[in-house]
Amino acid sequence: MKHKSLLIIIFVALIIIFNALYIIDEKEQVIITQFGDPIGGAITKAGLHAKIPFIHKVHFFEKRILEWDGDPKQIPTSDKRYIWLDTFSRWKIVNPLKFYETTRYESQAHSRLDDIISGITRDVISSNKLLEIVRNSNRDMVFTQEYEESSFADVAQETIKNGRRVIADSILTIAKPQIAEYGIELIDVRLKRLNYNQEVQLKVFDRMISEREKIAAKYRSEGEGKSSEILGKMKKELDEIQSEAYEKAQKIKGKADANAIQIYANAYSRDSDFYEFLKTLETYENTIDKKNTIIMSTDSEYYKFMKGLK
Repeated sequence: MKHKSLLIIIFVALIIIFNALYIIDEKEQVIITQFGDPIGGAITKAGLHAKIPFIHKVHFFEKRILEWDGDPKQIPTSDKRYIWLDTFSRWKIVNPLKFYETTRYESQAHSRLDDIISGITRDVISSNKLLEIVRNSNRDMVFTQEYEESSFADVAQETIKNGRRVIADSILTIAKPQIAEYGIELIDVRLKRLNYNQEVQLKVFDRMISEREKIAAKYRSEGEGKSSEILGKMKKELDEIQSEAYEKAQKIKGKADANAIQIYANAYSRDSDFYEFLKTLETYENTIDKKNTIIMSTDSEYYKFMKGLK
């Protein structure tokens, strides 16, 4: 019975001891409350600490830098361009006591950040042009010839006064003191992504397609012109080659005909009767066949070489 009572006492003592001690990690900070009310300030030193068991309650908060990623929101710019804007920020709990009193939980802190940063972002963005939000500086930009000839080049020639980074810094400057009321230090705010809304996006895409088609038509026109020039030059060269070849062929043919005539003349001049006989035979060959019938008198010159045949 004594051993059993001793074990119970030891067990209760261990529970009290474990409840009276707590450990703070290097990345944590603590607030102690008694019946829901904070006791003392924040404890940030890492190590083993003691508290009144069952009366004091330990609340742990992050000491590290935390992130907030807002939801994309549709915001109009000062030049009436409706865009979807996505922002993010980095923050940390610097006053755990105030943080506990105002928000208590990180989820509540995210809700406060969302309200404050989103509202300020909407005000700042709506007072700036789209070009200011897209570009950071007026640095010289190099464009292709096609881009310079397109309607988009007019936008690139505009100058900016602030730029994307300055706009993001202004959001941080305005939001920082408001968020500090919750024991939070806002470290940074940045514009993560920006895009047109769907209706404007389709119009931009159509405009880009139109510009591309215009450039493509220009290239096709230049290509067709170059093709016609090459084909014309080729046809001209071909005509010149054919003309020179025809001229040479006619000269060769003329010389050959002249030589043939000269040979015939030399041959026939030696025996005129033989020449007459050959030409008459050629006439017979060309006029007499099985289908035609020739009627002539017996004293015809056409028939004189047949008269001597027996």
